[in-house]
Amino acid sequence: MPGAAKTVEQQIRARFDGLTRAERQLASHITRHYPVAVLGSITALAKGAEVSTPTVVRLVQKLGYKGYPDFQTVVRAEVEERLISPIAKHDRWAGGVPDTHILNRFADAVVGNLQATLGQIDHAEFDAVAGLMADKNRKIFAMGGRITHAMADYFVTHMKVIRRDVALISDTSNAWPPALIDMGPGDVLLAFDIRRYENNVLTLVEMAADQGAEVVLITDQWVSPAAERARYRLSAHIEAPSAWDSTVAIQVLVETLMAAIQSLTWEETQARMKRLEELYARARFFRRSK
Repeated sequence: MPGAAKTVEQQIRARFDGLTRAERQLASHITRHYPVAVLGSITALAKGAEVSTPTVVRLVQKLGYKGYPDFQTVVRAEVEERLISPIAKHDRWAGGVPDTHILNRFADAVVGNLQATLGQIDHAEFDAVAGLMADKNRKIFAMGGRITHAMADYFVTHMKVIRRDVALISDTSNAWPPALIDMGPGDVLLAFDIRRYENNVLTLVEMAADQGAEVVLITDQWVSPAAERARYRLSAHIEAPSAWDSTVAIQVLVETLMAAIQSLTWEETQARMKRLEELYARARFFRRSK
């Protein structure tokens, strides 16, 4: 079966330029509504994408599958990967473990994740996200789930130095209304969501999008359902030899994004940094070296 090392979406992206107009229309529909669009019948998929059934057959065959049932089998396996529990994940990694130290195995997995992540990021899309967040006329909000909320917090802590009007939204729903009151059309919501995808992230993304906010989603290679309402999406590879997924590749994306924004806003950012240093010195925030 094709694409053992690639997700279905990666396979589609790799072959997109060689597709016909109708096949591109179908491929775009699949990636926008993945995986829901391809879990139903071939007729339903064709109708949803406004293409013919033979177009569906041609596309899956171009991707290297025998037919639509073969294609769906791989999609369902990806869905199972999304929902895997930490215990099942640990058991899978524990089987057939090579005779090397955990430091080496984990580092190899992380380096592989980073290479795969950087290899699939669209530079134009990344630059567009940086430009969006550098626009001082837009407020920026960030939120994450149970694990990824720490990534949102890290992002906001640094972005508050880079520019004004940046806020962290709590991952508890009772904190959303005050944040949503201040979120207007054109403002930016950066949302983090990795498997096992959380309903509260999806709900807030939907509410923000309904208010006209520009949603930027950072997710994993299997893609959060929140992607359907996001304007931009950056996917990171996260699997590691542990009961939990690795967020190293996400951290690299976040830090690189902040560096890109900083370069676009440097005049304002430099002034803010100088003023901040003055305030730190006045408050004696840091210990002085002897």
